Amino acid sequence: MAERSTAAVDVADNSGDEPLTAQADQSTADGVANNRERDTDSDEAQGTPTSEETGKASPPELHSGHKLARRYRLEECVTRLDGFSSWRAVDEKLRRAVGVHILPTDHTRARSVLAAARSSALLGDPRFVQVLDAVEDNDLVYVVHEWLPDATELTALLASGPLEVYDAYQMVSQVSSAMAAAHREGLAHLRLSPNAVLRTSSGQWRIRGLAVNAALRGISSASPQRTDTEAIGALLYATLTQRWPYETDAHGLAGLPKDIGLIPPDQVRAGVHRGLSELAMRALANDGATASRHEAPCTTPEELVKAIGEMPRIRPPEPSYTAPPDYQRTAYQQGAYGRPAPRPGATQAVQAPPPPLQSRTGKALKWSVSALLIAALGLGSWQLADALMERGGKSDDQNQTQTTDGDNDKSTKKPVSGPIAIASAHDFDPFGDDGSEYPENVSKAYDGSPSTYWQTSHYASADFGRLKPGVGIVVDLGKVQQVGKVAVSFGGDTSVELRAGGDTDSEPQSFKGYTKVAGGSGTTVDLKPDEALRTRYLLVWLTELPLTDGQFRGRVADIKVTS
Repeated sequence: MAERSTAAVDVADNSGDEPLTAQADQSTADGVANNRERDTDSDEAQGTPTSEETGKASPPELHSGHKLARRYRLEECVTRLDGFSSWRAVDEKLRRAVGVHILPTDHTRARSVLAAARSSALLGDPRFVQVLDAVEDNDLVYVVHEWLPDATELTALLASGPLEVYDAYQMVSQVSSAMAAAHREGLAHLRLSPNAVLRTSSGQWRIRGLAVNAALRGISSASPQRTDTEAIGALLYATLTQRWPYETDAHGLAGLPKDIGLIPPDQVRAGVHRGLSELAMRALANDGATASRHEAPCTTPEELVKAIGEMPRIRPPEPSYTAPPDYQRTAYQQGAYGRPAPRPGATQAVQAPPPPLQSRTGKALKWSVSALLIAALGLGSWQLADALMERGGKSDDQNQTQTTDGDNDKSTKKPVSGPIAIASAHDFDPFGDDGSEYPENVSKAYDGSPSTYWQTSHYASADFGRLKPGVGIVVDLGKVQQVGKVAVSFGGDTSVELRAGGDTDSEPQSFKGYTKVAGGSGTTVDLKPDEALRTRYLLVWLTELPLTDGQFRGRVADIKVTS
């Protein structure tokens, strides 16, 4: 289901006087294709002329098993609509799944689709489903794009109910910042809908069909930034309420009741986050009005990003903790060994502890014991001093010259290196959008098993797609200790730095609070500080990622700390 959603094209007609987002969504009845070889925007459902009636070129006759450029083998047709078709295919050269849009070269939109695909490919932003190839070959034009088997459409996520507050916040933050970056490069989407927004298994949100989906259907806009901003507002509205913010039903979501207008999400459903509700209304501004409140409308994705930045940050929910069962001591530990078991229901008297020595006899006994201890201590000290003086005299008489260096070497004990237990650890992503990467898997990085690991999200290049300088794991040793070496095992050749949080029990709250003490690269790296190091908090900071399964991502299999 997730694979199909990644390849399908979600497009719509652009006509009428309604906002572009509303027009686009009227075309989709439920966001799920009833026919496996037809898109959700079928011509019959639209009531629009077919390609034969409009004089457009017919889609080429292709079938499963057909190869494009002797490389892309078509597997399954997921869309056949309006003169073009979309397929799930296999790149036999790189042995990976891809998606392919195909249309004849004489199609009226062939040139615009090629131009849109090549412009989108040049953007290279990992927050968008990447265009891998755009080719004109004889009588065909085809666009090859990524296929994300671990991604799920927002449509499918909303089928079970509204998203949690943190998930909705992450969605609107990541989608808004991605679209702001695209518009800075002159690219618009114009078809943002729940079918075009995907969440990967790592929790990242990605957008498919940038510029290409609109080009396939000939959609344009006089104000593309306003169109995309209103579409983001509709997405946020849907994630908060599980309702579509227009009177028509779309994407499997019920529309708003007729004749009541656009009402804020917190009036549609109880418990909606007030700040996100206001943000959705600002993005959905119609004719400059925000329907209920007086904040200025957001008309561009850049303004939406700024408005999100002014909101108090919404933090992820605390993980649920289940208290372990009470420790049950055995009868022997309870001091009941050899005693008869009590009868069921019988109340046992609790024995009171013996009273302290508070009587006159008890006080006298305490003073007597104290006096004996003092006397024994004095006698022992006198005998020890006498023995030392006698030894010193013998040494002087014999005129023996003794070298103290040898004795000191024998008597001085060298510090013994030993393992240091890791009390706890957590992921550290101060430069990321959401401030975390797979926090639930951090414990696998120090569980002693090389088969388990904590991994980062995947990126477009080894330097984190130039999105941030690194990501890592903060290790808590429980108390300030002497650290001699940190051995780290990776899943692939990885560059890493060891940073220390200082000789204090306080954990640094920013990246600047950690000082670099060692570095290296490889699959197994021994990080040894140049100078003596005492600290409680260590930061294992990944700076360059290996190529793993066709993607750049880091994997930390084991962390061991020794004194």
